[in-house]
Parts: sequence; C-alpha cells; structure tokens
Amino acid sequence: MNLKGLGKVLVTGGTGFVGSYLVKRLIEEGLDVRVMDNNLRGDLSRLDGLKDKFEFIEADICDYADTLAATRGMDTVFHLAFINGTKNFYENPDKVLGVGVKGAINTLDAAMELGVKNYAVTSSSEVYQEPTHIPTTEDERIIIPDIMNPRYSYSGGKIITELLALHYTKSSNMKVVILRPHNFYGANMGYGHVIPHFAMKMRAASNGGDVKEIDFPIQGTGEEERSFCHIDDAVDGMLIGTILGESNNIYHIGTEEILSIRDLAHLVADSMGLKINLIPTALMEGGTPKRCPSIAKIGKLGYKPKISLREGVASTVAWYASQGDTTALQQKDGILK
Repeated sequence: MNLKGLGKVLVTGGTGFVGSYLVKRLIEEGLDVRVMDNNLRGDLSRLDGLKDKFEFIEADICDYADTLAATRGMDTVFHLAFINGTKNFYENPDKVLGVGVKGAINTLDAAMELGVKNYAVTSSSEVYQEPTHIPTTEDERIIIPDIMNPRYSYSGGKIITELLALHYTKSSNMKVVILRPHNFYGANMGYGHVIPHFAMKMRAASNGGDVKEIDFPIQGTGEEERSFCHIDDAVDGMLIGTILGESNNIYHIGTEEILSIRDLAHLVADSMGLKINLIPTALMEGGTPKRCPSIAKIGKLGYKPKISLREGVASTVAWYASQGDTTALQQKDGILK
C-alpha cells in the first residue's frame, strides 16, 4: 500500500494513544507529519525519540484560528481529537460534547477553506448502543436510547461528527472517510481503559504479584461481550480505509474475535500468573450488552488483523508492569476538572 498519496498529513489528537501510533507509522513511511494537540489528556512523551521528525503545534481544536493555522499546507487530515474516558462521559458531558462538535466543525471548515484533499475522522463503536445483529455491519441503525443520560455525550458527539463529515461537506470535493474503531488497545494507552485498568488493579490487589489468588471486583457480572483490536492492526486498518476506501463511506476497524468481560479479566490475570475470583458489583447505567463489528467491508480492501487477543493482552500487560510508579500518569488520565 502506497502512503505517499496522502501528501502532507495533519493528525489532530496526535499525542493521544491512537494518534501517536498513527504518527509513528506515518513517519516510518517517510511522510511529512504535523501534530496538533493541547495535551490535555495526550502526552508528547508518547513520541519520544521522534520529536525532530514531525512538527508539533500545541493548540486547542476548539479555537478556529489555531485549527486553520495547523491545517494550512496539509493534503490530508486525520481528525482524532476528542475527550474519551467513561468517567468523563458521566461527569463532564459538556466538555465531551463541546470538544467533539466544535472540533469537527473547525477541522472541516479549515479543511474545506484550504482545499485539503483527504479527511478521515475516527468515530467510535459507541455509536452502536442497541445493535440488532452481531457481527454488526456499517449500515446498522444508530440511536441514542436516553437523551437524559450523560453517558451518551460521547456517542452523541461521535454521531454528530459523522453527520457533519458526510453532509456538511456536500459542496466540497474533499474525500471524506469515517473510521469506526472497536476497542483499540496496546502499550501506553493510558489507564482509564479496561485492559490497563484490570492489570493495574490486579497488580495492586496481588501486592505486585506476590499473592497468587485474589478476589477481584468487576462491574456487573462480566457477561457483557466485546471485541478488541491491537493498535498495530488498528493503524493498518485506518490507513487502508483512508487510502483505499471510497469517499463518503464508513469502515469498521476491529476484529470479529468476541469475548465476555469476565473472560477478558481472566485473560489479563493469566498473563500475570494470577488466579482471580470475580466479585460482581453494580453496573453503571447506559452500557451495551454486546458489541462486535463485521469487518467484511474493509476486509475487501485487504484489511486482516494479525495479532491474537492473547498475544496482544500479554504484551500490553507486560508493558504496564514495566512502568514502575505511574501515580502521576494515572492522575492525568483521570477525571477532567
């Protein structure tokens, strides 16, 4: 796959988990890369060793002048900037929606004003709250089950972003592709996501692994089912969808390997040499029982995940175990104030 056709590339949210891996891949392929991020939840250290190989603009995606300046001279925009983290959905829905909607409008306006050729935006599997079939195809209905529940600030923001990308750009010749990620994971993804959260909690409960059998609280019963996609496979999918996908189309990126959260907890524990006894606790309102994508559409373009969940979880858990004291990083990855 030839990436040179992307030309000069802007990645918004480029110091975040997914963005940083995308930036690394683009640099490896010899592309001219610019990163825009305010580092509110991202961290420039994710790109250590590469700082002389890309241009970094520390700016807020909600500021149009800054966004316009960052977009100037670019051929392709990957728009990833968004506020993630389930706790933020409940406690900071105003910020989640504000960044989501303003960021989409600003990046689209800037891209159209400056004649950007390609615009790829990351949406989310969260747009599927009540999927009618599993694996779920891209033409599945999208709904907000309860508009009063702040949990849906994130999925609502992603739905609005998709609508803007597809229809706000109607008068433009810009190629627009929507990428719907399904639970990307890997080293240095932060601490607010399920795999590192489980790993860090198990590490603490087992006294660093000294205690080999522990009780482990889990939200709900753990019967909820998800699929997980390693970040290396995810970046492959993002590039395939953007380069080979058709304009005004939506592409799932993930795997069809589905498992329960209960089984995921045991998989994390196995990778740490632990035995766990799961303790059910209250489940936060607004969760989805089962979610897994069909990847047939992007598969026709050549996308094929290579990293098994067992292999990926083991390497991810090992990375977190190697990090020592992560208190400061966990605080940064927590609730926004």
